[in-house]
Amino acid sequence: MNTEWIEIARKIKNLYPSKGFLPLHEPTFVGNELKYISECLETGWVSSVGKYVDKFESMLAEYIGVKRVVAVVNGTAALHIALKVAGVQPNDEVIIPSLTFVATGNAVSYCGAVPHFVDISQKTLGIDPTKLDQYLREISTQKNKQCINKFSGKIIRAVVPMHTFGHPVDMDHLLEVCSKYNIIVVEDAAESLGSYYKGKHTGTFGKVSAMSFNGNKIITTGGGGAILTNDVHLAEYAKHLTTTAKINHAWKYEHNEVGYNYRMPNINAALGCAQIERINDYLVSKNNLVSLYKDILYKYKGIELFLEPPFAKSNYWLQTLIVDDRVYDIEKVLSILNNQGVMARPIWTPLHELVPFSGSPKSDLSETEKFKMKIINVPSSPYLGEK
Repeated sequence: MNTEWIEIARKIKNLYPSKGFLPLHEPTFVGNELKYISECLETGWVSSVGKYVDKFESMLAEYIGVKRVVAVVNGTAALHIALKVAGVQPNDEVIIPSLTFVATGNAVSYCGAVPHFVDISQKTLGIDPTKLDQYLREISTQKNKQCINKFSGKIIRAVVPMHTFGHPVDMDHLLEVCSKYNIIVVEDAAESLGSYYKGKHTGTFGKVSAMSFNGNKIITTGGGGAILTNDVHLAEYAKHLTTTAKINHAWKYEHNEVGYNYRMPNINAALGCAQIERINDYLVSKNNLVSLYKDILYKYKGIELFLEPPFAKSNYWLQTLIVDDRVYDIEKVLSILNNQGVMARPIWTPLHELVPFSGSPKSDLSETEKFKMKIINVPSSPYLGEK
């Protein structure tokens, strides 16, 4: 085993031999980043007001194909407010995959709601609509056009599909299931800028959606996120809540409800504007990287590169290996790769195994349990796929 993985590490390092250590995902700054940020510094417009916030929101809305975008400080804040404006109330249950980053569960908890964990599909690594339908048939009932958990008595208010590593969930099937049970869809599109389901960009299917621009995402604003919606009224409410619920006035400070200081600073938005100008170049590079990894891995048994589902076009945010755990010890594999200068990590610990969520309701999670022992992410920075 050691010999095979040392050989794989060497081949991965040869993708960019001048680097001593290959990180998992580095930002690329080769456009107008310095120009736009310098303008912010020179003019003093660095905080949550300035032309680049409006420009970034407009550029994102046009690129994604959504009516409104509200830029915020990070993806968790975006999902928190998306859930809140979509109607999630304290003590509601919100269905999410257990195999997701902790931010998904945290955002639900910020609303005073209860994360309710369901299983994933091996085809997408996101929520499995067929299993969800079967599960809801067993545990729920309908009352006043609301989905009620028969065992807890709580309203199951929303489902949050998360497009894992940029690979879209089967949204048509999921929307059909959610419509059948009167459940709102709020997309966690944190990882999927540049990903499409049947030709339509992710983040445009839910009532409201959330996106992230953390330093390791396909484009970055340093820290940042966005709320996406086609509902103009919800967008205005989201903007109001994220601006401390301040009533618009030339000098008075009046606030009509508990709000949140979540707005994105202008200097971060300036960085985002420069980044999104080059999004198509990044996507080409990341798709080239898929081919390079195929060439690296084709001869090794028990190691597969996870590929986009047939109905989707993925941004391939993080390249993902599916490793046969009957052949390889994933901890040893991770140790070898990292020791050879190739940053590799396992998928997140499933949320139902974490202390804050240990008492949360959950369905059968057999696929989640299986894949948590099989998934390794390997270096995925856009420059690795540049030709």
